[in-house]
Amino acid sequence: MAKKAVALLLFLVLVVAAEAHHPEAHDGGRHKDAAAAPTHLHFYFHDTVSGKSPTAVRVLDPPSSSSPMTMFGMVNVMDDPLTEGPEQESNPVGRAQGLYMGSDQAKLGFLQAMNLVFTSGDFNGSTLALLGRNCPLDAVRELPVVGGTGAFRFARGYAQLRTHWLDFRTGDATVEYDVYVMH
Repeated sequence: MAKKAVALLLFLVLVVAAEAHHPEAHDGGRHKDAAAAPTHLHFYFHDTVSGKSPTAVRVLDPPSSSSPMTMFGMVNVMDDPLTEGPEQESNPVGRAQGLYMGSDQAKLGFLQAMNLVFTSGDFNGSTLALLGRNCPLDAVRELPVVGGTGAFRFARGYAQLRTHWLDFRTGDATVEYDVYVMH
């Protein structure tokens, strides 16, 4: 009896291992060749922390001992619009939902964790997950794409961010995103 149980257990392990090596069995047949070209997405992110209808809200202020130039310890939660062009009235493509926090004691640097939720176009209903360092005063920043859903299942790639507009008084900003993703 014990030999049969061991044989059955070994068989199940082999089946699970074989399934793990065939991701197309789990993605509805949409798994693409690893040599395929990346998809390039281009849009603008609008982070509004001021006014009557902010799209990002502070949930934790930096400690009084923190430098106001670094915002170390600050936490904001966001649900920011993504648009085709730099104007807020431009056609919407989705939302950036997540958080960013002051995580650098020497300069303005955020840990940013967010889902890009697409609400129109070819990728409507799909998401990309980004997680990484964002220093908003640098000319170009890069965030890794760490996953996705829908059309972006098994996603990997990167996003390049460039500040299009920043109001130093309010903290409101428009950021240009170029996202390159394999999926």
